[in-house]
Amino acid sequence: MIYLVGAGPGSYELLTLRAYEVIKRADVVIFDRLAGDGVLSLIPESAECIDAGKISGFHKINQREIERIMIERSREGKNVVRLKGGDPFLFGRGGEEAEAIIRAGLEFEIVPGVSSALSVPAYSGIPATHRDYCSGVNIFTAHDKNNMIPDFNNTTSIFLMGVANSFELQEKLLQSMKPETPCAVIENGTMSSQRVIRCRLSELHEEIIRNAVTPPTLIIVGKTAELNLNRRENLPLNKKRIIITRPEGRGEKLSFMLRNLGAEVIMMPVIKTDTIKKSLDDVEISGYDWAGFTSVTGVNSLIEILRMTGRDIRELGNSKIAAIGSATKEALNFHGLKTDYVPDIFDGKNLAEGLVKRGGKILMFRAENGTPEIDKVFRENEISFKNICVYRINYVKLSHVPNFADIIIFTSSSTVRGFAENTDTLRGSLAVCIGKQTADEALRAGFKNIRIAERAEAESIVKACS
Repeated sequence: MIYLVGAGPGSYELLTLRAYEVIKRADVVIFDRLAGDGVLSLIPESAECIDAGKISGFHKINQREIERIMIERSREGKNVVRLKGGDPFLFGRGGEEAEAIIRAGLEFEIVPGVSSALSVPAYSGIPATHRDYCSGVNIFTAHDKNNMIPDFNNTTSIFLMGVANSFELQEKLLQSMKPETPCAVIENGTMSSQRVIRCRLSELHEEIIRNAVTPPTLIIVGKTAELNLNRRENLPLNKKRIIITRPEGRGEKLSFMLRNLGAEVIMMPVIKTDTIKKSLDDVEISGYDWAGFTSVTGVNSLIEILRMTGRDIRELGNSKIAAIGSATKEALNFHGLKTDYVPDIFDGKNLAEGLVKRGGKILMFRAENGTPEIDKVFRENEISFKNICVYRINYVKLSHVPNFADIIIFTSSSTVRGFAENTDTLRGSLAVCIGKQTADEALRAGFKNIRIAERAEAESIVKACS
């Protein structure tokens, strides 16, 4: 199956749900230059990634070769995603690719995308139409295959890919429009690096040169270009690009909060967890004073193992339950388990020290390759304890690493190590860390600018980013 997918204007949050679904199930992804880093980060680790990015005058892969690859991979029985900026049928050559697929006799689906032609102006607070100003909108490409600039009337006109031809465009427009006609030039629309430059038509080319504007850029000409209805400019994290390194499925709440504050968020899970299904084989879990949990994953893995083996949580008997933090406590509550102790500082060392003060035999459910700090505290205090490793942490090989970020969020030492396994760049970014152990790992990985969240909670992480 082939999917012609619109990636939207650039920002991950403006991708459609259907596009998300097919990307996550792709075997092959052929992507354009205008697909944003956050969108590209969704590509599965196992997928074949083919960069078909096009820059004016230079194509990494020509159009016929793109069509050949799509058809060839589909005939091999693979799910092929052709990922295109904006909408595949608006100046995206999606029509040509659909025709090629039809000629090959293959099945395909069009997944429409949010076009930059309307979304980028809206994101910037500029309405394409307004009943007090105009009743129509024209959408052009500033360079068609014949390099012809079209004629147009007194409406809002939107030009994609107009930087290279801005002088010719300005001259053509001035033949029928007033020099004082408002214009807006939007660079990197919807991204943290977005710029909006407003000018008059007579200044258009000069302003593009003076501001060193580079593609992707959209040009708006007409009365609505002087309006500014953009609320994002006042948000505290506006223009901040933030990477979240948490495992897949664990960063959605944090991402939502950061986006609400204006940030561009890229989900980049650098670790994944696997339940160790045989970890409870022939293991007695009763007879302990305390059962400790160091993560949400530990709780969920234990419940999964008990369910698979026909056992249940009653085997813990009268053991009191300790959780490393509020999220782990919530996971325990979800499974009907009351938590008796949570440390004030959410990390392994403070959890262990709190259990030492309470005394008794301790059973810990944790990761196979977790922090050694817990064992160290127990041994120094001659505490009777046993570890049961119910899951292991594996590093994820990323298919794409962004070339810049303002902030990178690390929620554990393993996320720092997983990040370092993938890239030796981005060390100039601010590293926001949960706990001193994670911060120390970030320092060893080469980060100089490090900030520790007060608590291991989404709200505290967001505060540390602000």
